[in-house]
Amino acid sequence: MKLTLTPLFAALLLAGCASVGSVDPAQLPQAPTAYKATSAADAPALTTSWWQPFADPVLDDLVGRAMAANTSVQSAANRLAQARAALGTAQAARLPQVGIAAGAGRSSTPGPQPVPQPVTQYSAGLNLAYELDLGGRLLHERNAAALDVRAREQLLADARLLVQANVARGYLALRALDAERDIVNGTVAAYGETLSLTEKRARAGDVADLDLARVRAELAATEADAISLERRRAELETALAVLVGEPASNFRLPPTAWTTALPTVPAGLPSELLQRRPDLAAARSQLEAAQARVGEARAAWWPSLSLTAQGGGVSNELSNLLKSGASTWGIGLLGALPLFDGGRREAGVNAAKAQLDGEAIAFREQFLLALKDVEDQLSALTLLQAQGEANSRAVSAAGQALKLSDTRYRNGLVSQLELLDARRTELANRRTALQVRSAQYQATVGLIRALGGGWSEAPVKLAGV
Repeated sequence: MKLTLTPLFAALLLAGCASVGSVDPAQLPQAPTAYKATSAADAPALTTSWWQPFADPVLDDLVGRAMAANTSVQSAANRLAQARAALGTAQAARLPQVGIAAGAGRSSTPGPQPVPQPVTQYSAGLNLAYELDLGGRLLHERNAAALDVRAREQLLADARLLVQANVARGYLALRALDAERDIVNGTVAAYGETLSLTEKRARAGDVADLDLARVRAELAATEADAISLERRRAELETALAVLVGEPASNFRLPPTAWTTALPTVPAGLPSELLQRRPDLAAARSQLEAAQARVGEARAAWWPSLSLTAQGGGVSNELSNLLKSGASTWGIGLLGALPLFDGGRREAGVNAAKAQLDGEAIAFREQFLLALKDVEDQLSALTLLQAQGEANSRAVSAAGQALKLSDTRYRNGLVSQLELLDARRTELANRRTALQVRSAQYQATVGLIRALGGGWSEAPVKLAGV
């Protein structure tokens, strides 16, 4: 029987010895040498507190509150704690297991007496068990758990970055809305003055009722627009309350002047995304964890071999349990090797390989999306800069035209329609210019988010990247 099983045993060992191998480089993304859009090369590097160059104390405070109480960040931290606990379990499986056992039992045994006499037996001892990790299954399991922890650490960093970016975007959008409200409210006041003047001229018979109705319509429409901005501001304020982890009913952010600075962000090289973006680092760790689990599945072809030992005492008298005459000991080696499992182990290896392929695809997709994010924000900043310059010229020209039309209308040289048209044009251009400015802030935050947040030192290179 021994000679018959030897070839089979050797074949199974060889199957278990097959190496996991490294991740196929062809499955990993290849970073381009440069971005299509360019950014300022002499811009200062951002620090890890990347929002501070915006030089806004209110923004600094909001980000700090969000990092302390945001529920998404807390959930990511909880998942990290779970992964660390799983790592502790995997590490414990590679260590000897030691325990104390004690017991008492009463039974009857046949003897020379007509009636069997009950006997009480006491036992106490120390047990030890240790699994010899022949195929490296426990090692692969531990390595996969450690990579899971690293991925969760990086996902926690990504959750923090996402919340920071959302706080900055929400706050900057709210400040832009405050500035837009000021413009619209100023226009409401101007329409109010025009209405007063028109009413006076109507009473004097200088203008028709139609002109008076037009001014009233323009005033009411602009007032409705101002109320709409109030509604949007309330929505932004409550959204910020959720981000900072506070009840919306208690959260207040009073209007103030929009003096936030607009920093210039250095894009660096595309290859640096692999080290800077925490979501890409997490995807890489998940890929390596899947690779380790392939090794764990292949190790199932190895026989399991466990070393056991025990020592203690057995006695019919509790007082004699710890005496030398009652001591017992034992040592054993237990091995097991499935000969037929219906293809379960092979299916396990195939499933682990498929998981590895899936993680490689996900990593590549994540990197391509990261490149797209950076390119989108870089091109947006370039085009918004040109659009902002054009809007500035339009605002200047529209303001001059409005001033001339207002003067001419007051002197009765132009019709009311010309004045209203000039005011509408001036309002539209000022609001458009403000919206372009707001978009520049949003694209800047988006670029920082796409680049992986702030950095102050050269990023650490991941193994194999």
